[in-house]
Amino acid sequence: MMTRQVLTAKDISEICNISESKSYQVIRQLNEELKKAGYLTFRGRVSSAFFYEKMYGMREKDHESS
Repeated sequence: MMTRQVLTAKDISEICNISESKSYQVIRQLNEELKKAGYLTFRGRVSSAFFYEKMYGMREKDHESS
């Protein structure tokens, strides 16, 4: 199974059971952290690895085995 490198607002809204507008707020916050750390970001998308680490305190590989 191929793992997605980035998540969209729609993906996050489904994962967290929140609205897409709230998902965009989450993406903006996470991307701001990534920018401050010197990473390249894309509007409306966030690294899936960073998302799972920040939201659930787990690495993406941990998520796949759940």
